[in-house]
Amino acid sequence: MCRNIRTLHNFAPPATVEEIRASSLQFVRKLSGFTRPSKANELAFGRAVDEVTRAAHQLLASLVTSAPPRDREVEASRARARAASRFRFADSQRLSGGPSST
Repeated sequence: MCRNIRTLHNFAPPATVEEIRASSLQFVRKLSGFTRPSKANELAFGRAVDEVTRAAHQLLASLVTSAPPRDREVEASRARARAASRFRFADSQRLSGGPSST
């Protein structure tokens, strides 16, 4: 899965139209292998992004949960902490000649 595709369900405030479209674009990019399609594939690429966006809107609107909505700032803070920890570990492995150094 693309790291740029984020969970959009059950957040306060809810996902914006732009966030859903951006995730759809990342999904189609991953499937197609194109960052930017050629002129010959531009129409099909754009149509796919539109269809995935529509499906994502429908999915998010139909999902139900009894869990309270997650706070975006809290989740972002946790993600930053995980990334910092991961990069510290990778740096320590590189400096110590561990598995990450090549």
